[in-house]
Amino acid sequence: MTAKRKVKYEWDAESIKALRRHMGMTQKELSEELGTRQQTVSEWETGKYRPRGGMSRLLTLVAERVGFVYDAEQAAESASDEESSSKQSSPHSKEDRNWAAWEQ
Repeated sequence: MTAKRKVKYEWDAESIKALRRHMGMTQKELSEELGTRQQTVSEWETGKYRPRGGMSRLLTLVAERVGFVYDAEQAAESASDEESSSKQSSPHSKEDRNWAAWEQ
């Protein structure tokens, strides 16, 4: 029997956000799964704080279970794609879109 190679994660803002998105969860859902506050997950994702000790290990275990492998280069490319798609021009102003949402 061969031992699985353990991946040592350095949990930073982008890797935590990528894990959460990989799992298809909101910050609130991830916080509930981890037994922490949504504000804590938000603070990790904004880089205000980093997970320490047991929480870092828990994130690593979760990542291993869901088959998550963080690729910083791929994540940067994905973020760039999201930003450019959100900047595409719209025939309506932001206010028009907001008003249209209220009318529905």
